[in-house]
Amino acid sequence: MIADVSDVSASAHAQDWIFDELRFGASASVQSGGEREDGVFPEVTIFFDPFGSDSAANWTQKLIRPRIHLGTSIGTGSEATQVFSGFSWTADFNDKLFAEAGFGGLIHTGNLDEEDDRPALGCHLLFHEYIGVGYRFDTHWNVMAQVAHSSHANLCDGPNDGMTRAGVQIGYKF
Repeated sequence: MIADVSDVSASAHAQDWIFDELRFGASASVQSGGEREDGVFPEVTIFFDPFGSDSAANWTQKLIRPRIHLGTSIGTGSEATQVFSGFSWTADFNDKLFAEAGFGGLIHTGNLDEEDDRPALGCHLLFHEYIGVGYRFDTHWNVMAQVAHSSHANLCDGPNDGMTRAGVQIGYKF
């Protein structure tokens, strides 16, 4: 009887996580010329699943039940640091391969005007979107290659060079 209680407690504890997944990795700018950012950008993203995306049975349920993401891409040197948030959708090709897309917004510490050799971003609040493909090693660990873009879509005054970064992240799903 005691073994049954501990099994139930361990199972309940495993499902009490506040967040669904943690990813960490690095990216680099894929832009050219004066829009290019130098260096490598360490990244951390936390995913939440308040709508039950993990229990969705088909693609239409996945579409209306996205996960929420919150993350940062840390600027090295004098490049822009980003803090972003939004919605993420995952499409499973099989048990191992998946694709993911996300859309939301971000705030950054980058250059607003064309005063130096960094992207001129126009305003501090930008749209943020990403796409990626991933591979699951098991039920917990995965790796994902992604491309993320941020810009203001010409909705604020000033230049709109945007930031486009590509990188790799390792994820742990709770």
